[in-house]
Amino acid sequence: MELANKHIAVLGLGESGEAAAALLAEGGAVVAVLDSAEAQALEPRMSRLRKLGVRLIEGRASETDAARYDLGVLSPGIDPASPLVRNFVAKRIEMIGELEFAWQLCKCPVIAITGSNGKTTTTSLVAEIFTACGKRTVAAGNISPAFSAVVKQSGELDIMALEVSSFQLEEIRTFRPRIAAWLNLSPNHLDRYPSMEAYRAAKLRIFENQTPEDFAVVNLRESLPPLAAKIITFSAYATGGDFDLRNGVIHFQNQPVFDMAEAQLKGLHNVENIMAALAIGHVEGLGFEAMAPAIRAFMAPPHRCELVGILDGVRWINDSKSTSLEATEKALLAEDRPVILIAGGKDKGFEFDPLASLVAEKCRHAVLIGQMAQRIANSWKDASCHLAADLNDAIRIARSLAQPGDVVLFSPATSSFDMFKNYIDRGDQFRSVVQQLAPNNP
Repeated sequence: MELANKHIAVLGLGESGEAAAALLAEGGAVVAVLDSAEAQALEPRMSRLRKLGVRLIEGRASETDAARYDLGVLSPGIDPASPLVRNFVAKRIEMIGELEFAWQLCKCPVIAITGSNGKTTTTSLVAEIFTACGKRTVAAGNISPAFSAVVKQSGELDIMALEVSSFQLEEIRTFRPRIAAWLNLSPNHLDRYPSMEAYRAAKLRIFENQTPEDFAVVNLRESLPPLAAKIITFSAYATGGDFDLRNGVIHFQNQPVFDMAEAQLKGLHNVENIMAALAIGHVEGLGFEAMAPAIRAFMAPPHRCELVGILDGVRWINDSKSTSLEATEKALLAEDRPVILIAGGKDKGFEFDPLASLVAEKCRHAVLIGQMAQRIANSWKDASCHLAADLNDAIRIARSLAQPGDVVLFSPATSSFDMFKNYIDRGDQFRSVVQQLAPNNP
């Protein structure tokens, strides 16, 4: 892609937008960043970009900008239906997504991993396995850092492991991963998509440009359309796939390859994450014995069922990465102790009814926060629900309800943007408050 002297706009100044703008400027493009937020909210990202000659158009002016551009690069967090994007569509300016932009500059093969849940854990695990086996690998994409932030390194890498979201896949054209992994699908992002079918269609684009020379690693229980790539299947819940689980041992085509008793990752959802990682490694020629040490050593990334403290006999778990019902369901199923659940957040367009029976079974109490708090309480009629003013109040209530031997599980089941910058900010605040708690007096 030729960038020199091209007038290019980046829509949205999140992490991906900043990385794309910097990459464009370094490539000689004349770059403007447009974001509907006010300037103060866009610092310090914009202060870094100004040093590269990037200019900012912010607030309402960004939505009515009359300038012409050779290209628009769309950040994944920007809804294609937003006024910002509609203005570019009206001007008939060519647009691509940040994922497609970085892909066109990438010089190494790509592994792309998507799913409603487990993407970050699986992508991180894949990178650890490949690195331990001597492959020069970087994990990027939705996981952070952005693809655009690391694509300059791609000529020195053997492979790039990308976590890929439905938002990122919306604007692809030629993006073609050598290996595409589909972990699962559950209701999510229905505040952006009009239906589950539309959400599913966006994710399915991960396979769109693959050929018979490529590979698709897919969950056996998912009903997918015919794919061009060679398929490897896995499931911890059903038999008949290439990878399955028998008496706690992962098998590949009837041969034992990894004993889950040796892994620090727990729960059937993590068995499937490990299966997907093993399948990806196998496709790339890595032996199962060679991959095993990295899997044994791997711990879940922060904010994914992360133990942040034990206080007065109560375990405090940070699962802030849970932004869907299925993620919270899996976190609950992984616990064998009574649970005090802290949940709630942004309204993403789905109801919490599917969790009602499990919450009533597993949780002594549920403490609810955010936009959805009252609606969740109305849904979970058979559970003992408590409404909290904010996260600090929720932690205070949960502590007052918890007994020795309990688990306080912070697993919101929805997005954080009603109260926090993102799930990382949300999880960091939870961890910080919990770790400042003092033990009760004996």
